[in-house]
Amino acid sequence: MVLITHSHLKSFRPAAAAAAAAVMALAVAACSSMPGERQIFLPDLPKNAETTSASVREHQRVLSAYGGAYEDPKLHAKLTSVVGRLVAASDRPDLSYKITILNSPAVNAFALPNGQLYVTRGLLGLANDSAEFASVMSHELAHVIARHAATREEQARKTELISNVNDTLSDPHVGAMALARSKIALASFSRSQEFEADGIGVGIAARSGFDPFGASRLLASMGRNAELRATARGGDSRAPDFLSSHPATPERVKNAETSARQFDATGSAERDKPAYLASIDGMIYGEDPVDGFVRGRRFLHPKLGFTFMAPEGFVLDNTAQAVLGMKEGAGQALRLDVVKVSAEQSLIEYLNSGWIENIDNGSVEELSVNGFPAATATATGNQWAFRLYVVRFGSEVYRFIFATKNRTIETDRTFREAIQTFRRLSLQEIRSTKPLRLKIVKVQPGETAETISIRMALLDHQLERFRILNGLEPSERLKAGDLVKIIVE
Repeated sequence: MVLITHSHLKSFRPAAAAAAAAVMALAVAACSSMPGERQIFLPDLPKNAETTSASVREHQRVLSAYGGAYEDPKLHAKLTSVVGRLVAASDRPDLSYKITILNSPAVNAFALPNGQLYVTRGLLGLANDSAEFASVMSHELAHVIARHAATREEQARKTELISNVNDTLSDPHVGAMALARSKIALASFSRSQEFEADGIGVGIAARSGFDPFGASRLLASMGRNAELRATARGGDSRAPDFLSSHPATPERVKNAETSARQFDATGSAERDKPAYLASIDGMIYGEDPVDGFVRGRRFLHPKLGFTFMAPEGFVLDNTAQAVLGMKEGAGQALRLDVVKVSAEQSLIEYLNSGWIENIDNGSVEELSVNGFPAATATATGNQWAFRLYVVRFGSEVYRFIFATKNRTIETDRTFREAIQTFRRLSLQEIRSTKPLRLKIVKVQPGETAETISIRMALLDHQLERFRILNGLEPSERLKAGDLVKIIVE
């Protein structure tokens, strides 16, 4: 969670708050992540001062959206060497690329047409060998080499033109249908690009000497990882979005396997697992300390110096914009963020300043939260009722938005009890709160996935997470001497 200025959320609305909390995520565009997300692309333009400036702006935007760059010279050198092999085996070995590791737990990778490649540490942690990482980067090289950005941009312009034309139609239903058809066509076109990039990427990886089945293995792990995240949040990731720009994962896995079989007899099939795992040993897993930590129902932010406990049954998600929470099946959600508010403006005045609508004026009251000045009020939306709290902590104001579809005395009491868990962290708590990290260990004789997974730190679904993290099928057994990843503090 990062600091948000007052102007950024000045027009925040109850409906938007509910939607943000309910979906549990504010997605940023991406390419090699799961279906439903899209690729970040600048148009393919001639290189000049203007386009160079645009590329710099886009690079800074990506860094801002994904927590900045993750600095690890040893890891960066390893990834750069893999990319170099891929470029040499591609149809355009004359093109130059630069890779940036993004400091984000999201499982994403993407490219800009100028050769800037991005991969998150979340994806690097999910990959189990250099061949799997190579499959991601070769997919991105394929997008650049095939100039998919320029083609996608042209298709998007046509879609926008259709939209503008239909805005003038007298029958809104006709216009809506035409626009829907154009969006479906654009989505299908993008899915075609993804399949093409998968096929080209498998070929590049195979020609560079890497195991061509790396793509299908990693795609399968990504699908299982997304399903586990959905399960942990009480959702369901199995239903594909019809307008998704990416094919459903099982479909991509099947096509990647088909492409790989064409190269299976080449004899190279390098996986380079020990060296790859050594390069990610010690890498931060999950949230970075600068963004705070979710530990079950508890959120801790050592840098900002506070902690908060969500009500019983809530699942928390720490995004770049806010901490979001949801209680599945109960029609309840929450959002916590932090804003700058002038010290001269009272909290009552801030509640009524217009950043959220439909406040019940009779519900506004001042209170104290563990010695910190606070204020509360209720608000209503179309389908949701809200209990709002603002707490002044140091020079910032923390905003808690609790949402429920059925407000009762009991739900209000639960929200009031939760706000009273907001407090300052002690120096001992700040010093002892450490990020989770990946640790590479060797399987000892007699050890199993079950016995090793219980060593995983502070995580639910330990066994399932361990299997997904190491690309293990449910029935697959470990062998003494195998290298595996675990998560430790």
